[in-house]
Amino acid sequence: MKLILLGTSGYHPSDQRHTSCMLFPSCGVVLDAGTGMYRLGNYLQTDELDIFLTHAHLDHVIGLTYLFSVMWVHPLRRVTVHGRPEKLYAIEKHLFYRDLSVRPSFNIQSLAEVTILSGGGRLTHFPLDHPGGSLGFRLDWPGHSMAYVTDTTAAANAAYVEHIRGVNLLVHECFYPDTHADLAVKYGHSCITPVAEVARAAGVGRLILTHINPLLSADYPVDLSAVKKIFPRTEIGEDLMEVEF
Repeated sequence: MKLILLGTSGYHPSDQRHTSCMLFPSCGVVLDAGTGMYRLGNYLQTDELDIFLTHAHLDHVIGLTYLFSVMWVHPLRRVTVHGRPEKLYAIEKHLFYRDLSVRPSFNIQSLAEVTILSGGGRLTHFPLDHPGGSLGFRLDWPGHSMAYVTDTTAAANAAYVEHIRGVNLLVHECFYPDTHADLAVKYGHSCITPVAEVARAAGVGRLILTHINPLLSADYPVDLSAVKKIFPRTEIGEDLMEVEF
C-alpha cells in the first residue's frame, strides 16, 4: 500500500511544506484537506474521492476550496467529504459562506463507525484531545495497516494508544520540541519525545512525523538523535514523500 504525503506542515504553509494532506492514490482516500490538496490531481489514480477530516481548523480544510483545480486536472465523478456532523456544518456555514468562497461540487457524509474502503480496507476513528475536538484515523487492509494522529498532545498512557496498537505505520504530528511541553498541552499539540514513547508503547512498525512547525529549520526541523534511542524507526515526513507499508 502506498501513501503520499502531500502536506506535512502545521498551522500554515512554508516554502518547504504545505499543510496536512495525506493521499492513498490507488483507493482514492485523502486524510485532511490542507493546502497540500492542490497537488492531488497529479497523483490520484481513481475517479472517486473520499476525504476524511480530523477536524475543521483551517489548516486542515482550506484545501476543499481547491477542488475546482483538482477536478480540472483529474476529472472526478464523485467526491465525498466525511467528518463529524458539527464540523461539516461549520465548513458549510463558514468556509463556503457566499462572500468567502465558491463551493465545489461534493457530497458530505457523517462519519460512520466503520467505513469500508476499496481493496478490502476499513477506516475507523477515535477521539483526540484538542481545542474544539479532533479525530484520529486507523486504516486496515489485509496485510497493511496505518494510523494517522494529528492535533493532540502525545502521551504513552493516552487513551488513543490502544486504537493504534500494532499498526505497520504511524503518521503522528510533532509540532513542538520537548522544551515547549507547556505550549503543547495548552494548544493541543505534541512534543517529540512523547510521540516516540507513543510509538513504542503501541508497538507500531514505523513512525513518520508530520504537522511540523513551519517556523523551525527547513533542513533539520526535528532533532532525531535522542528519540531514535526510544523508537529507532522514526523519520521526518517531507512533502511528496511516498511511503510503502
